[in-house]
Amino acid sequence: MIVRQAANVLEIMEFFAQVKKPATLAEIADHFGWPRSSTFNLLATLSEKGYLYEPRPRAGFYPTPRWLAMARMISEVEPLPPWTHQLITDLSAETGETASIVAPAGVMAVFIDVVESQAAIRYFATIGHRVPIHATASGRALLLQYSPEERDSVYRKIEFKQYGASTPISIEAVETELRNSIARGYCQSFADYSRDLAGAAIPLPIGDRRLSVVVAGPEFRIGPKVAEVAALIARTVDRLRPKAAA
Repeated sequence: MIVRQAANVLEIMEFFAQVKKPATLAEIADHFGWPRSSTFNLLATLSEKGYLYEPRPRAGFYPTPRWLAMARMISEVEPLPPWTHQLITDLSAETGETASIVAPAGVMAVFIDVVESQAAIRYFATIGHRVPIHATASGRALLLQYSPEERDSVYRKIEFKQYGASTPISIEAVETELRNSIARGYCQSFADYSRDLAGAAIPLPIGDRRLSVVVAGPEFRIGPKVAEVAALIARTVDRLRPKAAA
C-alpha cells in the first residue's frame, strides 16, 4: 500500500535530483500530471517546513540544504563501515559488474550502497532499490541469517509470484534453495526475479546487522562464471573485513 501524499514528496525530491535545477510550479505539475492546486499546496508545505526555497524571484523552487543536513544526521547514527564501500568498489572494478550492499526491509531487500558497472549493458541499481527477499540472491543471503522462526514469519507475509521460470514460488522451494546455497557456499540467481539477470551473493553480517553483498550483471556475461564471482566476493571480504568485525 502506498500513501500517495508521502510518495509525491519523495517523487519531487527524485525529480530535483534528476533535473539539478530550480523548477516552477507549472513545470512540476506538468511533469507529474498533477493538478496545479494540489501541486501548489505540496510545494507551499515543503517551503513552510524549510525544505524548498526560491533561489531567485519567480525562477522556481529548489531543495534547501536541510535535506542534506537531515540525511547526514540520520546516516551518522548507524553508518556502514568504510571498508564495505571499498569492498563493492573493488568487486565492481575486478568483475566489471554492479556490486551492492543489501539489507532487509520486511519482505524486500533494499540496496543501501551501490557501485554500478560502467558497461553499456549492465545491471542498473541505485541506493534504495528494492527486490523481493526470497526471489533474489542478495535477499536469500539475508534469509540465511534468520532463524527458522524468523523466516517463517517473513514467509507468511510474502505474496509468491512467478517472476521468472526459476522463481521459487513456495516456502518449500525457498527453503530448498537456501539449503542448496549453504551446500555450495553462496547464493545465486539466474533470472529468478529480473529477466536476463544473474548474480552471486554471500551473507555479510556486521555486528548485529544482517547484510549481504551481491555482484550482478547480464546473464550472458556473469552466468558462466557465477561460481568464480562468488569465490572472488568471499576472498575480497576476507581481505578487507577488519578481524574484529568478523
